[in-house]
Amino acid sequence: MAAGFEAIGNGELLAWLRDVAQLCMPDNVYLCDGSPEEYAYMCDQLVRQGTFTRLNETLRPDCFLARSHPSDVARVEDRTYICTGDQAEAGPTNNWAPAEEMKLKMACMFKDCMAGRTMYIIPFSMGPVGSPFSMIGVEVTDSPYVVVNMTIMTRVGTKVLEALGADGKFVPCLHSVGAPLAPGQEDVTWPCERDPANKYIVHFPEDPSIWSYGSGYGGNALLGKKCLALRIASAVARKEGWLAEHMLILALTSPEGKKHYVAGAFPSACGKTNLAMMQPTLPGWKVTCLGDDIAWMRIGADGRLYAMNPETGFFGVAPGTSYQSNPNAMDTFTRNSIFTNVALTDHGDVWWEEMGVPAPAHAIDWEGNDWSPDADRKAAHPNSRFTAPASQCPVIDPDWQNPAGVPISAFLFGGRRASTIPLVNEAFDWEHGVFMGSAAGSETTAANLSKTGVLRHDPFAMLPFCGYNMGDYFTHWLSMADRTDAAKLPRIFFVNWFRKGDDGHWLWPGYGENSRVLKWIFERVEGGGEAVETPIGYLPAPDALDLSGLDLPSEDLSALLAVDIEGWKGEAEGLGTYYDGFGDRLPGALRKQLAALKERLSRG
Repeated sequence: MAAGFEAIGNGELLAWLRDVAQLCMPDNVYLCDGSPEEYAYMCDQLVRQGTFTRLNETLRPDCFLARSHPSDVARVEDRTYICTGDQAEAGPTNNWAPAEEMKLKMACMFKDCMAGRTMYIIPFSMGPVGSPFSMIGVEVTDSPYVVVNMTIMTRVGTKVLEALGADGKFVPCLHSVGAPLAPGQEDVTWPCERDPANKYIVHFPEDPSIWSYGSGYGGNALLGKKCLALRIASAVARKEGWLAEHMLILALTSPEGKKHYVAGAFPSACGKTNLAMMQPTLPGWKVTCLGDDIAWMRIGADGRLYAMNPETGFFGVAPGTSYQSNPNAMDTFTRNSIFTNVALTDHGDVWWEEMGVPAPAHAIDWEGNDWSPDADRKAAHPNSRFTAPASQCPVIDPDWQNPAGVPISAFLFGGRRASTIPLVNEAFDWEHGVFMGSAAGSETTAANLSKTGVLRHDPFAMLPFCGYNMGDYFTHWLSMADRTDAAKLPRIFFVNWFRKGDDGHWLWPGYGENSRVLKWIFERVEGGGEAVETPIGYLPAPDALDLSGLDLPSEDLSALLAVDIEGWKGEAEGLGTYYDGFGDRLPGALRKQLAALKERLSRG
C-alpha cells in the first residue's frame, strides 16, 4: 500500500494532484495500489467507522452492507451538468453552464472540502490496461466507500500508473462528499452534502475532466461509470469516430454452436442486467455475458462493429433480482460483494422486495430502523444496489476482457412501455434503425430522482448520459454507415418486455422466456426467421416465434405482435414535437424517416 505522491512519475498528473491537495486541504493523502490487501484494509476501515456492516461470513463471505443518507440514494439528473463554452454544444437535453463560470463556482465549493479527511488517489483504467482502446482516469476522492466500489468496477492501481507512464494522457476526476470535519468533530456513517440542491456532478468534455461534489452514491461518485465511460467518452467517441453507449453485451449461442454477439440499450432498471445474464428456457440455447451496462464500439479491420465492456463489475439494482428473474446475478454476488440500501436480516444476510424468498419476520431496513412484513414501507430502497465482480458471474463470456472487443450482429433498443410498442420489430435498414433508437421512450424508474412511471423520450437510453448535443449524437450514429459497408453494421431491433393487457396483466412472461425473441433475432441475422412487413418495421410472422412449451394465450400473443395504428399515430405526433426541440441540429434524415412513418401509418 502506498501513501502520498512518491510513486507518481507523470508530471502532468503530479502537478494536478498537488493543485487539488492545495485546494481541498486534506489531512492525509493516500495513493491506491489496487491490491487485495488494500481492498480488505479499506473494508475493515469502513466497518470500524460504521459505514459497512460485515455480513454473515458463512452465508456471504467477504460481503458488506452500506446504508446511505436518505438524501443520497440515486443519480441526481437535475444537478448533472455538461459545461462547454457554447451552450449549443451541450444541447437541449443537458443541463448547461458556461465552463469557466462553473469551474470558478466548483473551485469555491471544493476549497477546504477535505479538511479532516484523507484524500484518496485512484488511478483506474476503463478497459484492459494497456489496450489502445482503453481510457485512463484518475479519481481523487475523500470517500473510502468510493475506493472499494471503484476497485470492483474498474482496473485500479499501480499497473495503471505504469501504463500511463511519464507523459500519458488521463481524465482528471475530482470528487468530494462535501462534508469537511472541524478539529475534534465526530464523523457520520454516510458523509455527504445533505441538501440535494448543493450536489453537483459536472463534466467538462472540452478538457476533458469531471468534478463531482456532495454525493457519495453510485453514478454520482463512481466517476469511471456514467461520468467517464458515457458522458465524457461519448464526446471523445464523436471526435474519434467510435461509439460509447449505455448498452449491455451478450453472446447468444445456438444448439448447433453458432454464436452471435448482441448489444442492447435500455434505460436503467429496465432489465439490462437480467437480459445480459439470462438463462434461456429454450433447450440447447445459451447466453453468456460480457457486460450489463456500457459498451465501447469501434469499426474493426473487417468493417464490422466491435464492442468492449470497459468495466470489471456490476452495479445493479437489487429489488426485483431473484432466482426467477436473474439466477446468475444471484450467484454472482454470493461473495466479495457490496450491498447498498437493502435490508439486513437477523441472520446477517441481505433481503429486498421481490427477492423470491419469504420476507423475514424481522429485519433492519435501509434506513437502519426495525422492519417487519406488516410495516407500511419497503425494507429496501427501490434503487438499492449490489456491486459485484464480473469475473464471478457464472455465465461470463470467455472474451469479456478481449481488448479488441467482439463483433456485434444486432442492436436491441427498448424500454418500459405498457401499450403501443410491440414485443419485437426490426428496422428496415440502418437509417430506419437509428430513427427507431431516436424515438425510444420509457416509463421512468427509481434509478433517478425524478417521478417514477412517467413516460419520457429516452433516445438510445442515453438521455441522462450523452455528453454533447443529442442532435449531433443522432448525426454521429447515422455517420457510421459512411465509415464502413452498411451491410456489415448490426441489424437493429426494438423490443418491449413490458406490454400490459387492458386489465393490467403482463402480456409476456419475460425473464428466460425472452430467449424466444432472441432466437427469432438470431434467425433474422442468419438470413432466416419469417417476418411480415408493417408500417413500423418487420414483425415476426404468425408462428415465427418458438413458443414450444409456453402456455401463452393466443389473444395475448396477438396483442404483443399487433401494430396499433392509432397508438402509433400518437407516437409519431409526440416524436415530431420532441424533434422540434433540437432545431437545426436534428439531422434531416430523421425528419424524412418520421414523414415516411406517418405516410405508412396513413395507409394502415
